[in-house]
Amino acid sequence: MMRSRGYLAFIIGICLTAATCYAVITTQRQQAQATFQRDAEKVARDTEVRLQTYFDMLLGIKGMYALEDRIDRQRFHRFVTELRLERRYPGFQAIQFVRMVPETELAEFAAAVRRDAAIDAGGYPDFHVHPASRRDLHYIIEYTEPLKGNENAFGLDLAALPPHLRALELGRDSGEIVATERITLVQDSSGEPGFVARAPVYRNGPLLQTIEQRRAALVGFVAIVFRVNTLMREVVDAALLDHLHVRIDDGGYPGGKDLLPSSVDTLLYDSAGKVSTNQPRSAPLEGMALQRDLMVGQRRWLMRFEGYGGARYSSSPLPVLLIGVAGFIISALIAALLVSTRRVIDAKHGLEYSLAELERQKSNVEQARSDLSVVAETLKQAQTNLQTSEKMASLGALVAGVAHELNTPIGNSLLTASALSDMVRDFERRLATDGGLKRSVLEAHLADARKACDIMNSSLTRAADLITSFKQVAVDQASGQRRRFQLDDVVHDTLATYAAQLRRAGCEVKLDVPAGLEFDSYPGSLSQVLSNLIGNALLHGFEGRESGAIAIEARREGADLVKLRFSDNGAGMTAGTLHKIFDPFFTTKLGQGGSGLGMNIVYNIVTGVLRGTIRVESEPGIGTTVLLVLPTRAPEGAVQEPLHRPAFQP
Repeated sequence: MMRSRGYLAFIIGICLTAATCYAVITTQRQQAQATFQRDAEKVARDTEVRLQTYFDMLLGIKGMYALEDRIDRQRFHRFVTELRLERRYPGFQAIQFVRMVPETELAEFAAAVRRDAAIDAGGYPDFHVHPASRRDLHYIIEYTEPLKGNENAFGLDLAALPPHLRALELGRDSGEIVATERITLVQDSSGEPGFVARAPVYRNGPLLQTIEQRRAALVGFVAIVFRVNTLMREVVDAALLDHLHVRIDDGGYPGGKDLLPSSVDTLLYDSAGKVSTNQPRSAPLEGMALQRDLMVGQRRWLMRFEGYGGARYSSSPLPVLLIGVAGFIISALIAALLVSTRRVIDAKHGLEYSLAELERQKSNVEQARSDLSVVAETLKQAQTNLQTSEKMASLGALVAGVAHELNTPIGNSLLTASALSDMVRDFERRLATDGGLKRSVLEAHLADARKACDIMNSSLTRAADLITSFKQVAVDQASGQRRRFQLDDVVHDTLATYAAQLRRAGCEVKLDVPAGLEFDSYPGSLSQVLSNLIGNALLHGFEGRESGAIAIEARREGADLVKLRFSDNGAGMTAGTLHKIFDPFFTTKLGQGGSGLGMNIVYNIVTGVLRGTIRVESEPGIGTTVLLVLPTRAPEGAVQEPLHRPAFQP
């Protein structure tokens, strides 16, 4: 009887195991499909958000024209330069202004562009409208930023290009941003797909309620030129493309506004690197295909997503195998337990032991979590202490340098004073023994005494200047007080405290800081920034070299900004080191005395205390350049001691 129950239990266990395996397979497939759908939705959402951000920036340029519809080339160039496209808006090829020019004004317009010397003193003598055509209205690219790399687009008449003309006329009549179909950019020799988004610009004043009013008031268009491949590289995670295939096709304007001929290739982007729609591609996994429509500048983009085999979307046979083996073993054990009472008792004891072990492991996990909290708090306190130590170490280095520098003038003064004392005693002896002195002896003694006094005066003056510079730098770094100061004074005082170290390193300093650059800011913080940069150049840039050169330049940028450039011709940095230069605790001198907080402190002081910006340029073997743009008047309520760098890295 007991044996029959054991066989029955074994059969039931095998059936339950098979059902569980099937359920796991189904669950894995559903989870893979859910993961695929989340990935596809995220890419579609990120693409939409990125394009909306760029279009908002385009509307911002249009808003500039709304205030004044006659923007000259210099103001347009400066506005676009301040946007810092290469860092904040990757994916742009150019930003342009397209002017509407009637046929009767075409020659006058071309002549005006040729003699436009707002940016280039020589003007643009080679400017010409191309391709040449005769029509009532011309739409000519007048401004393009940056001009370098986009010379072919300068002077391009878009009215002669049907895809561009359709988009221009639709934007003119609707007043909205309009995107072109897939185009090959004239300024891009790679042949990658691209498109242009344009927003119409109207004259100030007239009503814009009807199509006729908008046509009559049109001045031109502001435009952004995109390379789709570059744009999508900023949106899609490269690691995700090993499993997810993304394809974007141009669906034209909704409502039949744009009928795409069958011969036109509509492929805008293919993550597999394909450049045309007729290239073959492999089949996706079952249930791993999705399409989303995205409206981009009144055009419909068809985004297609396909999932392929791999660890992300494929079902793993290992869990099913483990469940099958475990189910078989468990079924066999249950059958054996029903046959043998002794085995039932043993299994009970084993279960109790497993529960006790589980409870113990749970307790260990709780203890480990508590220990990790303590360690995290300790690390935070250690970072604060290291930053304080770094600041005090910088001040200590100033003390050591000044002390070494003072040895020479004070030693010279002491030696001269001793020699003068001997001369006086010899003079007194000769005066006492000879009973009188010749005039020539007296004059020689006076000349020697005067020369000794001049030497002592020069040496002590040098020592006093060093002490004054050190006191100013030390007081500023220790107190962090805000005051008015001249930039050249702070730079000279800081360099004076490092004179000994620079001389020992054979380092030549070239200084080009004009007088009259007055700041209302924190001289101690600025001095600490310069000290850290000098220390980095000596420690890292000139290591193993017998000589080097440091250049410090300052120029006024506008009414309330100063650009300070610190450069050296040292060893330079690799791209990997440059990427992590502002990270706390990152140092190439690990275990050799470097804390890894020097440039982190520099970043925090420049952005948090001085409220400026900092950028570092470097190449191996060429040297390093640090560019600081600082306001001459620090904003009120500046943060005095930022503790860490923000997550965003310039």
